[in-house]
Amino acid sequence: MAGRDRTSAPGTGPGAGPAACTGAGPTGGAGAAHEAAPGTTLPPQSRHLGIGTAAVHAGEPRRKPGNALATPIMQTATYTFADTRELRDHFERRIEREEYGRYGNPTQRVAEEKLAALEGAGDCLLFSSGMAAITTALFATLSRGTHVVVTDDSYRRTRQFLTQTLHRYGIEVSAAPAGNYEAIEDAIRPTTRLLLSESPTNPYNYVLDLERFAEIGRRHRVKTIIDATFATPFNQRPLEFGIDLVLHSATKYLGGHNDLLAGAVLGAEELVDAVRALQAVTGAVLDPFAAYLLVRGLKTFALRLERQNANAQALAEFLAAHPRVRTVHYPGLPTHPQHAIARRQMRGFGGVVSFEIDGDLDAASRVVDGCQIPRIAPSLGGVESLIEQPALMSYYELTTEERLLVGIKDNLIRYSVGIEDAPDLIADLAAALDQA
Repeated sequence: MAGRDRTSAPGTGPGAGPAACTGAGPTGGAGAAHEAAPGTTLPPQSRHLGIGTAAVHAGEPRRKPGNALATPIMQTATYTFADTRELRDHFERRIEREEYGRYGNPTQRVAEEKLAALEGAGDCLLFSSGMAAITTALFATLSRGTHVVVTDDSYRRTRQFLTQTLHRYGIEVSAAPAGNYEAIEDAIRPTTRLLLSESPTNPYNYVLDLERFAEIGRRHRVKTIIDATFATPFNQRPLEFGIDLVLHSATKYLGGHNDLLAGAVLGAEELVDAVRALQAVTGAVLDPFAAYLLVRGLKTFALRLERQNANAQALAEFLAAHPRVRTVHYPGLPTHPQHAIARRQMRGFGGVVSFEIDGDLDAASRVVDGCQIPRIAPSLGGVESLIEQPALMSYYELTTEERLLVGIKDNLIRYSVGIEDAPDLIADLAAALDQA
């Protein structure tokens, strides 16, 4: 992947948040021009493309096989060589081409180039799922006798992998409260190799101060990883704040249509190469058709995220004023504890609104069941709105007391806002709250 030209999308780093966007609120500024990310090599004419233009064109050659406009699906498991000279040239890196399906695919490469441009990354590596991306990245970074610090409000399966699977391989894990930077720093040991968090977090939308998190890592010579699935590169680009690696469940907003599974690791080429070397052995690769669906989904990425940002903001403001709602967890609200941080480092505030109703588990279920537009389902980030109770969807096997120990309340509802009309979503939720 080294040396490939990339079309870089605009940044969302310091000074690029909603407060700094000229003539743009939390959902605006998507077409603003910014300099290319450091370290990328771009043709002169593509250094100032907006994120919407990059989402459509980045990573794609002008001329494609068969003169197709759409990126072709290279549905093959292996690749042929014209002669042994070409084989030698490949292994001696005089030419760049594919060799075997476990090591890459042309359709996958287009998706990776597009995501790298959107994220401002030196390289991108795609996986068969978000969990395949994070587990492979952790295995590539950690070894027996090392230690990792993870923030407590992180995805449940990530924490399970850390505490249950990696523990069996002699890797130690400490949890620290998200946003308690003194506790994060105090948890660092001489054997610590990694600080891991999400921003925003799932499900409470806690927003990490990325510059501060990255600075702690640099000072202690520890790598930092951020799962930015909730934010996406439309709203936030952690690499611009000094984070080493960024993870995405591309199943969510990047694909955007709830019809594929994929994960991504992005960062400097040398860091991503270390993960790629392990993926070539473990084989958690993305299939060509899923890669094609991802490329297609990314074409409308900027449009979808702008709409989802706006819809979520409207829904959060409605909920904040509703008498049946105790608390709304959405960084776009001034009452959110990290609202100032979110405004400083995010373009928009994302499409997930979590809220606590005035009631118990059954009352929350009545609200969920009363909604007619969103479907009850796990996952998030697609064009369709989805709604769920984390206590049931993700923690059903635990008692109320056990759920509270991990921070999950019975009256918590997570609403993944789609691209429907905001007045319809609000009216539907209002009726469900009134009838519950």
